[in-house]
Amino acid sequence: MTDFKRPLTDRGIREAEFMAHQLKKAGLIPQYILTSPALRTQTTANIISKVLNILPNSANKAIYEADTHTLFKIINDLPDEYNFIALIGHNPGMSQMLYELTGELRDMPPAGAALIDFDFDSWKLVHTHTGHLAWYDSPKEH
Repeated sequence: MTDFKRPLTDRGIREAEFMAHQLKKAGLIPQYILTSPALRTQTTANIISKVLNILPNSANKAIYEADTHTLFKIINDLPDEYNFIALIGHNPGMSQMLYELTGELRDMPPAGAALIDFDFDSWKLVHTHTGHLAWYDSPKEH
């Protein structure tokens, strides 16, 4: 089985459900979910969509194995009609992106979630150190 087609483990499903409920409890409901098309990220996005009662996700294959340069391009191309977007991807890119955006050196373990705020309203303005880490949680924290 290729990494791309690898499913979430039972533990991964439990952790995704747990984090979806943590997001709901914190009132963090994205307007739009953008995810890698890999099976495990699609499953995670579907769990989050169901728990938060939001529309199903959209996939972008460039997120799979993306480096920070690629992730910046993806973020800069997001539609400004949404001001709260969930981006579901893979490490090491997601951990590196958290650092690039906020200067916060934190691990993004599987099912980890971070809310990054920006002081502007256009995704095109997102670049290195323009974000503020407003919320962070992961199954490892509990």
